[in-house]
Amino acid sequence: MISPDHAQLMARYNTWQNQSIYGAASSVPSAELHLDRGAFFGSIFATLSHIYWADQLWLERFSHAERTVGDMASSTCQASTFKDLQAKRTKFDAKIESWAGGLTQKVLTAEFSWVSGLAGAPLKRPFWVNVTHFFNHQTHHRGQVHAMLTALGASPQDTDLIFMRGL
Repeated sequence: MISPDHAQLMARYNTWQNQSIYGAASSVPSAELHLDRGAFFGSIFATLSHIYWADQLWLERFSHAERTVGDMASSTCQASTFKDLQAKRTKFDAKIESWAGGLTQKVLTAEFSWVSGLAGAPLKRPFWVNVTHFFNHQTHHRGQVHAMLTALGASPQDTDLIFMRGL
């Protein structure tokens, strides 16, 4: 089981890592960001777009809001340019931190139900499991982007949580 403090820590980690990844990616020519590199979503841009899409999807689910983000097929094209995606990401990271700041232990221990597009069925899990998945999904795909950027000679920061300031 996780605590509200853990979710808040992971929200800050998400912001820190996105600043690092997007900062490193901004030093790479646009054509390189869109080149298929054999990752699950192909390119750096498509992978970053997918992360942004999934984050929006999960926050909509968590708040029981009407779904607005489209389906998996649209997940890799959430912005027309890297700068646009970066601006959206920055704004959304603040929203994630605000959301995490409002979590309570009672919310985290409650059951959570949603309809999974991938499973094609309704699912039910403890809320804290879904929050853990939310942050794990970001980390997983950011790791792919980190590897692609490093291979290009870009220099994202270390990803180790213990090196994040303000712990």
